[in-house]
Amino acid sequence: MIANSQNPRIFVIGDIHGCRLKLEELLLKIDWRPANQEKLVFLGDYIDRGLDSYGVVEKVLELKNRWRERVVLLKGNHEQMFFNYISGKENLSLTSNGSEFTIDSYRQNAPFPISHIDFYQNLELFHETESHIFVHAGLRPGVGLGDQAEDDLLWIRDEFLESAYDFGKTVVFGHTPVREPYFAPGRVGLDTGAVFVGGRLTCWEAVEDRIISV
Repeated sequence: MIANSQNPRIFVIGDIHGCRLKLEELLLKIDWRPANQEKLVFLGDYIDRGLDSYGVVEKVLELKNRWRERVVLLKGNHEQMFFNYISGKENLSLTSNGSEFTIDSYRQNAPFPISHIDFYQNLELFHETESHIFVHAGLRPGVGLGDQAEDDLLWIRDEFLESAYDFGKTVVFGHTPVREPYFAPGRVGLDTGAVFVGGRLTCWEAVEDRIISV
């Protein structure tokens, strides 16, 4: 399919997990043209495990502030956990989620910017177009999009991945790491383990069905 002014391209980036250098390298490769109405969608999990969560948030905020509605910032489960921590709602499980790297990244860049608090508060749970639903983790089968529970949108795995339920649109998600981008009927998975040894940060261009990764 060829993109045009009536059908602008959509670039979708999977889980970044603090890998700022990979993000910057990927952005140089994707040929995103926001002035042509093209969208850039982030599937969440910007932070934790990698060394520069602060820098990743700064970068996506820079893009959002410049291009506004052309940039879609979705919430991941790691953003949910970290915001609950900084707002005093719960403690973090540092060893299992890699949050100690995020805390250290912010300590190196203290004080905590108000713009980052706004970032964590205002992330979207999903983004819908005529042909796609973009979400961090997936959807619960048999439940309408407007009735999905936040915990499912951010955390679901097996119930979504093992189901052949037709949501009426292609669901594009991250959250579950795979070695290669995951393609199945009605499903596209883009968490290719950027933060792990040998992992990559992946972007899928939805209109032209093209993978770009670093």
